[in-house]
Amino acid sequence: MRAEHATYACGAALGFLGDLIAADPRRGHPVAAFGRAAGAVERRLWRDHRGRGAAHALLCAGGAAAGAALVQRAVRGSLTSPLPGGGARTRTAAGVALTAATVWAVLGGTSLGREARAIGGALTAGDPDLARERLPHLCGRDPQALDEPQMARAVVESVAENTSDAVVGALVWGALGGVPGLVAFRAVNTLDAMVGHKSPRYRRFGWASARLDDVAGWPGARLTAALTVLAGPDRRGALNAWRADGGAHPSPNAGPVEASFAGALGVRLGGTLAYGGRVEHRPVLNGAARPVGVPDIERAVRLSRRVSVLALATTVAGRLAVGAVRAARAHGRAGSARLTAQRCPGR
Repeated sequence: MRAEHATYACGAALGFLGDLIAADPRRGHPVAAFGRAAGAVERRLWRDHRGRGAAHALLCAGGAAAGAALVQRAVRGSLTSPLPGGGARTRTAAGVALTAATVWAVLGGTSLGREARAIGGALTAGDPDLARERLPHLCGRDPQALDEPQMARAVVESVAENTSDAVVGALVWGALGGVPGLVAFRAVNTLDAMVGHKSPRYRRFGWASARLDDVAGWPGARLTAALTVLAGPDRRGALNAWRADGGAHPSPNAGPVEASFAGALGVRLGGTLAYGGRVEHRPVLNGAARPVGVPDIERAVRLSRRVSVLALATTVAGRLAVGAVRAARAHGRAGSARLTAQRCPGR
């Protein structure tokens, strides 16, 4: 059991480093492949019905998690059955490699930062048309309806929310469930992005995916907000904004994250926005602060990176601590059993 936790810790660190170095490939990404498969399932199952949507979510997310569990089980079994000639080392390396590859595949922090900086660079260079062209790579808002300050606000809000969705939430579920936890979280999050909209087509069909994403994202969002308070330039501001405005957002998970980012950066987030041709009037977060400026995009990206590094350290340390406690308990039970056997040899 201790080797299993150490294997995860090493793999998670290597996968995080891989995302820093390589980010997401333009082609052949495993998450994109899952999205295509989920789209194919949707085309066969779609009806304007919640039950059909629930079946779609269960089949896609459950199938992905089950497949990952089978792979992890095969590797885990090999870790406990060493072969002559260093086979245990080879198989331990296979476990680390599997975890590292999965962590790299599900994380998107580096790509998030690159897209945000590209938009910030275009705005700084006085090219709002280029910024509008790149904005859909980061969020689903209507770029033509946004001026430069509104685009900057959209980028900062997207960086905040996706720090939780693309990094912290995945690391939390990886620490809790290993490779299957990582895959399940990313599958649920991807399904929400695909069908969890309030559009006429997905209002009923995407309901299950959206609610499942709310549940899966809950612990990661709270950890993200807490780490933002710890890592942000204005800790008190982050904490106060989280407490005052985190619950005002229509999303139970985006609210704490965006509010804490707003307080940490000393800016005002929320307000009116446009999605898919419809206008939404969302509550203002940290309303007494100044509006977002273009330089705040870089500040948000740096804060996101600090939060991500802290999330890796926190989740890995948590998993190792749990493993140590379990090992100590198992050792204590074994010692008690031996002592009992020595005292009562005839039993």
